[in-house]
Amino acid sequence: MSDSEDEIQDRQLKIVILGDGASGKTSLAMRFAQEAFGKQYKQTIGLDFFLKRISLPGNLNVTLQVWDIGGQTIGGKMLDKYIYGAQGILLVYDITNYQSFENIEDWYAVVKKVNDESEQQPMVALVGNKIDLEHMRTVKTEKHQRFCQENNISGHFVSAKTGDSVFLCFQRFAADIIGIKLNKAEIEQSQVEGYSELLASYRPLHLFLWL
Repeated sequence: MSDSEDEIQDRQLKIVILGDGASGKTSLAMRFAQEAFGKQYKQTIGLDFFLKRISLPGNLNVTLQVWDIGGQTIGGKMLDKYIYGAQGILLVYDITNYQSFENIEDWYAVVKKVNDESEQQPMVALVGNKIDLEHMRTVKTEKHQRFCQENNISGHFVSAKTGDSVFLCFQRFAADIIGIKLNKAEIEQSQVEGYSELLASYRPLHLFLWL
């Protein structure tokens, strides 16, 4: 193996989280970046911005810029600018709130409009949040899967509250964007690392941009 193959490579990806207010976007970003969960709901005005570095197979370190977009921005002037240049878009809804799932169509339409003339389209994934409230589910799994199939996007189910599958969601999404396929052992290892890793040096940067 050559020295170049041993070298650790660094990549940076812009990931934008979109969806209705109270669907858990900020909680999802905080759980991933800080391994924390805020019990009280606080509306995001404009956007919050988080950074976290993860490792992928092939000696690849990837820094994820996670843009948490406020749910009220769907009609705002700045939304196009927030989305522009993203390599990945996570469309998040609350599995206990059917309206938040229905509105995913509107969020996705904005994404497609912004990137209509772009040469490089962002990777898009659908994320059903709050699986810890499975007993209150109003969005059937079949509807989630159908949306993914019809739009040729990947799908994930997570709980920002418990942390269930959150790290795995971001890791698999980043790998998809770069074109890396994770094997079963790597996926299982990432779930262990996702909860034990404390990256104190990667604290969030908060940007409050008013529309």
